[in-house]
Amino acid sequence: MSPHMIVKPQANHTVEKIGGTSMSNYIATRDNIYLNPGLKGDLYQRIFVVSAYGGITNQLLEHKKTGQPGIFALFSNAEKEGSWAEAFAELRSTMLNINAELFTDAAQLKTANDFISGRLDDAERVLIDLQRLCEHGHFSLADHLQTVREMLASLGEIHSASNTAQLLRLDGVNARFVDLSGWVGDKHYSLDEQITRAFDEIDLSKELPITTGYSHCEGGLMASFDRGYSEMIFSRVAVITGAKEAIIHKEFHLSTADPRLVGENEAVPIGRTNYDVADQLANLGMEAIHPKAAKGLRQNNIHLRVKNTFEPEHNGTLITTNYIGDTPCVEIIAGRKGVMAIELFDQNMVGSVGDYSARFLKQIERFKAQMITLDVNANTITYYLDTNLKTVKRIQEALEESLPGSEVSVRKVAVVSAIGSNMKVPGILAQTTNALAEVNVSVLAMHQSMRQVDMQFIIDEEDYDAAVKSLHQKLVEVHEHGSAICAS
Repeated sequence: MSPHMIVKPQANHTVEKIGGTSMSNYIATRDNIYLNPGLKGDLYQRIFVVSAYGGITNQLLEHKKTGQPGIFALFSNAEKEGSWAEAFAELRSTMLNINAELFTDAAQLKTANDFISGRLDDAERVLIDLQRLCEHGHFSLADHLQTVREMLASLGEIHSASNTAQLLRLDGVNARFVDLSGWVGDKHYSLDEQITRAFDEIDLSKELPITTGYSHCEGGLMASFDRGYSEMIFSRVAVITGAKEAIIHKEFHLSTADPRLVGENEAVPIGRTNYDVADQLANLGMEAIHPKAAKGLRQNNIHLRVKNTFEPEHNGTLITTNYIGDTPCVEIIAGRKGVMAIELFDQNMVGSVGDYSARFLKQIERFKAQMITLDVNANTITYYLDTNLKTVKRIQEALEESLPGSEVSVRKVAVVSAIGSNMKVPGILAQTTNALAEVNVSVLAMHQSMRQVDMQFIIDEEDYDAAVKSLHQKLVEVHEHGSAICAS
């Protein structure tokens, strides 16, 4: 094994990640996080992994929620030669405007602008040269798009990390910019090697590393993790450096439900939970942490804490491997709208469900749709997918072509779920269905696992808000948990 692959024994430092929305408020992050070590009590002995400023990655790639094309999407489609260049100019303007808001001293502003402008110039030249190269028949743009995506994604984290280190030095902190992007490197290392090399000579007792939430590595990050790459960097830095705890700073608490739906005074922070619950939330698109990033922390017994940037005095949510609530209860009501249900019915499926399911799943994987949950009976399989209508229609057409005797239907639904580390509550299913019935919500399908960590209900989209409010009221609020469920 290479010496760069050795995982260090657990040390005395934390590794902390700051999300994009929090990054956009430097004063809050400075006062509440960087200069406020909180539970740790030491200004140093911390490593920070930072995301791009809010909205920047959407400009670089595509909008995460709406799909509106960013520079990458425009460049890869190449329908209008100047469209990506216009988007690039807008990005440059946005980044320089951010710098102007952060740096009031002219010399410091020039330093920040010169640095990111140099990286932007490099990237723009690469895109221009590649576009010209691929005008010749021997070169295919498709062969290079994954590398282009990686290069563009890295710009956001390079910008925010370099700025933050520079700002903290102005505030008297011995901050060190740790650039994992490989921008000026001429060798390709594995992700673990890249991280190990970067931290080998850093004295955590005297330096505060501000690390890019993107790393260049062999094979690329985005092919496996796409927009979850910054959490993967956070996880691997924690594992490789042997952190005593991993901390994610977000703009909200991990709470019993969305405060915007149930009310800020009714939603209660979750003090403790486990990685199993975190995985259920991630499956619904409400990530405390990307499941693949959580895997490394879990396997190395590193606890994860989720904190609210704007309430630094609150201990947040501690996520551990083996935590089980002492008192059985529902801890979280979560879910999502815009779920695509695709149902396959075939009278001949009886006795061959496994074969039909495998062929169904093959098409889902072919079109890169994300599965949320599924229902199966003797002659019907329904997959509930995180994808768009265009993709699900393609899956439908492929199934109808490969299984001509089958009936394939599609509809948009919502999923609402009751989740908890210990839900072995007698009559919990009856309580849940009654709570939905009281607000006239019809259940289209439901699922409860034997492990009793979650129950999922498929409902009409227009019933989603009412369902969440009623379930939270009947299953959570009645217990009057106070300031947190099992404070950490």
